[in-house]
Amino acid sequence: MRKNILITLISGVVAMTLYRCGAPRKSADPGKETIQQQLPRDSAGRIIVRTNPDGAYLSPEESLASIYLPKGYRLQLVASEPMIREPVAIAWDGNGRMFVTEMRTYMQDVDGTDENAPVSRVSLLEDTDGDGAMDKSTVYIDSLLLPRMILCVGRRLLVSETYTNNIWAYEDRDNDGVADHKTQVFGNGTPHTGNLEHQRSGFIWNIDNRIYTTYENLRYRYVNGKLVADTMFAGYGQWGIGNDDYGRLFFSSAGGEVPAYGFQINPFYGKYDVKEQLDGDFNAVWPVIATPDVQGGPGRLRADSTLNHFTGCCGQSIYRGSALPGDLKGDLILCEPVGRLIRRAKVSERNGIRVLRNAYDREEFIVSTDMNFRPVNTANGPDGCLYIVDMHRGIIQEGNWTRKGSYLRPEILKRALDKNVGHGRIYRLVYDGFKPAARPDLLDRSSNELAQLLSHNDGWWRDNAQKELIVRGDRSVVPALQTILRTHHKELARLHALWTLEGLEAADTSIVGAALRDASPQLRKAAVTISERYLRNGDEQLFHRLADLNDPDADVQMQLAATLSLYGASGAKAYLAKLSPAENTRHLKEVAAIVERNKNQKTYGMDVSDLPVADRAAVLRGRQTFQQVCATCHGDNGKGVSIGGAPMAAPPLANSKRAASRDALVAVLLHGLTGPIDGKTYPDVMAPLGVANSDAWVAEVLSYVHYRFRPSGSGFAMISPDDVKKVRAATEGRASMFTLPELEAFNVPAATEGSKAAAAKPAAKPAAPLKAKDDKQRQFAAERKLLAGLDCHACHQPAAKLVGPSYKDIALKYKRTESNIGKLAAKVISGGSGVWGTTPMTPHPALAAADAKKIVNYILSL
Repeated sequence: MRKNILITLISGVVAMTLYRCGAPRKSADPGKETIQQQLPRDSAGRIIVRTNPDGAYLSPEESLASIYLPKGYRLQLVASEPMIREPVAIAWDGNGRMFVTEMRTYMQDVDGTDENAPVSRVSLLEDTDGDGAMDKSTVYIDSLLLPRMILCVGRRLLVSETYTNNIWAYEDRDNDGVADHKTQVFGNGTPHTGNLEHQRSGFIWNIDNRIYTTYENLRYRYVNGKLVADTMFAGYGQWGIGNDDYGRLFFSSAGGEVPAYGFQINPFYGKYDVKEQLDGDFNAVWPVIATPDVQGGPGRLRADSTLNHFTGCCGQSIYRGSALPGDLKGDLILCEPVGRLIRRAKVSERNGIRVLRNAYDREEFIVSTDMNFRPVNTANGPDGCLYIVDMHRGIIQEGNWTRKGSYLRPEILKRALDKNVGHGRIYRLVYDGFKPAARPDLLDRSSNELAQLLSHNDGWWRDNAQKELIVRGDRSVVPALQTILRTHHKELARLHALWTLEGLEAADTSIVGAALRDASPQLRKAAVTISERYLRNGDEQLFHRLADLNDPDADVQMQLAATLSLYGASGAKAYLAKLSPAENTRHLKEVAAIVERNKNQKTYGMDVSDLPVADRAAVLRGRQTFQQVCATCHGDNGKGVSIGGAPMAAPPLANSKRAASRDALVAVLLHGLTGPIDGKTYPDVMAPLGVANSDAWVAEVLSYVHYRFRPSGSGFAMISPDDVKKVRAATEGRASMFTLPELEAFNVPAATEGSKAAAAKPAAKPAAPLKAKDDKQRQFAAERKLLAGLDCHACHQPAAKLVGPSYKDIALKYKRTESNIGKLAAKVISGGSGVWGTTPMTPHPALAAADAKKIVNYILSL
């Protein structure tokens, strides 16, 4: 077989085809495409898998020869080592210069030695002769700690590193290719202590002028050179985000082994995924090489030793250019570095929802037989091509999963995959007949010229023209944008004009009304979304206009269901009731119900009223950690994650007897858990995430798990750092993960028996409300009752700072005047960031202005 492959490769080089495929094989399903005959096949046309791959390093040219693509497609090498090492993400500025984040300390050996040394960087690459290959490079930012998020805004580069929630803007003011000015644009000094694989990424500017990342339930707007955070109902994803022409977001989760989700509604409204959104056996993958180095071992492999389903899914994008064939446009491109492949998925609409299917019949878009081919990201480029970031390395799993005693460690060492470090490639996907275009110069164009680029055929140009106009804040183009919105024949030009007006604060209700009458359902949907700024401020006339819409389009209906549920006192009930029966009615009702539940949760907060103030703050901090680190596999509701028929990634926590046992929880987080759980085998293990975190961190997240997910009727007591310290000491020297039988037999040292007894006691009942003790309390009884009905107690206390300032601190800062009462009452209703900190205040759009003033009057009386 090796001889045949070698002959094939030599023939490919001689023919100068850059490893293109040959004649097509007819598919069993005429609606699907098939990969061509360059891959070695048996007499039945099945791909012959390389079952004993070699882990040796291949040069860029040799590695290119191992990559197989459909006929007509080919890869061009854009950059490789030593110009770049360990690349993970790329971004272009408006003039087409490429920035590359390099995680230069990621798993440089099997133990991840010195992984947190601040020696990573962002490089700036340029193609000065226009041939597609980078020929000039500078170290734009040096001495970084695993940089993972970059975004160009004007002449600034926004950057966030691992283990931090801060975001900085870098500038090169003397134009030497090296950043010389640094400004903080978002401040959250709390360190992000989650595992390296479970932190924010993505960082894309979407058509709705919001910047999205993974994991956290925050999105950002770029306002006057700063990022302003906006709270969403849900956070999604793990590594990378894709977006389509209309702003629909596509996430993936390697931890949860979910290749694509979150694309039915915007996460601002909550999580809505349905089983039928992944067509057929979408989760199955089809490598052409054996996959011995997969976490979980043989159970993850087929009989031919190839990976049987997605595990390392990441780095997705929707192709939105024009340099590649038209049938690729709008397709989802998704990396699977463990399987050394890239999936191409067709996106369609069915019964009111979006559905994904593999574009090929039991084959993949791009595959490689190079064991070090590790595609981790993709992106649309300014030349209309698709770019692929290949980290090109042996180990692709973080050190928590390669410890001594793990399945992966001997597989890595046996093949010397730990030696393949310090490399990296960036490829450009092109097609026969491709001719390079001139490098863009958006940063040097006038605002009027940028407005005309909103009709460009390539999404990259439209997105960056819109972004640049909003970063400039140049309202002189408003008349031109209004003209494009009214008269342009291209739907996407009108859509970008509408959202650019919104970003320039120029989309008034007349603009919204005009868009609601547009022939394109996507503009009508956008108009509904933009109307929310007016609904939030109580525009009842506009609300009733939306509720009376009889729009036939499923996308518009879905947006109406979400918007009306969020901003209407009676939700979307009246709107849904008048719809005639349709196939998508179920989805509309489900979305409306999700938004209603999320709204109530946001309004009233998690019910922690029975906890003392200090314990409540600790549980809320633990909840935040759980959502960032644990929810990917266990789900926000603790019921686990399973989408599209995939195996559940981890056992449910809700009502689990382990959630009732404080000591078992600590033992699992410190040392991990493996093997069947309650008779069921899961695709992954529970990693010992607590071993590298503080006792306080472990105590807080487990106090939340214990409080939220313990079976009803079981007692609750806080888990303290001392409790964690005792279990840590009692299990010191343990080198293996717990199995369930070991965990059930685990006994706490005698010193912690008092804590166990406390855990067996029923939860303390909420303290009885304080009775009025003086005239002031009796005077404000009605106001105090109004305040108690809101969610304010989750962030504020009368005399102690919690998430936000105490009521007494507010009263000390603001005199009790009509002006201050009115100003603060408006803030209570509208929400958002203020002068007290970076955590946005929850809006209360349903609260009457008069009631808000009563509440503020009472607070200022303190």
